[in-house]
Amino acid sequence: MVATSLGPCQAQCVEFSDRASQIDLDAFVKSPSSLLERLRNDKEKLKYRLSTYLATNPSVLPSVQTLITESTPNDRTAIGAALRLAEARCTTTKPDAARKIRDFTKRIGDLSVQAGYSAVGDDDSGAPLQPRDKTSAQPSGGTALLEGEWKTQLSDPFKPVPIPH
Repeated sequence: MVATSLGPCQAQCVEFSDRASQIDLDAFVKSPSSLLERLRNDKEKLKYRLSTYLATNPSVLPSVQTLITESTPNDRTAIGAALRLAEARCTTTKPDAARKIRDFTKRIGDLSVQAGYSAVGDDDSGAPLQPRDKTSAQPSGGTALLEGEWKTQLSDPFKPVPIPH
């Protein structure tokens, strides 16, 4: 009995304060469509609630499959976004869980889910899901507005633009 209580704890990707309650998880596993009924017409809440469920316990993925089959295309887009958010939350703490979510999403084959998954580029904290190169924030090829050692001098607006070879 002790071994069964330790299993779910090890699968969780988020801190205790960010986890979904066990009662909510059990209700979702028992009846995935109940989530759609409770969050009717609120795609944002659906996205974040489902991502919290997945980050709390990635083993609810089979219930997500059921949820997808019972949902509309608009809901499926939100479900895809939830999968991506959950994957991002698990990437640093539980890479195996993130991989399971990513593989699950690839196997689904639903275009609406794929579209929602692909559309998520940033999470709500403003941090990018994929690390960005710091040099990409600077304009390239002489198009910078400021130049000089301390970037305090205006660049010449009439300077010829370099042509790539």
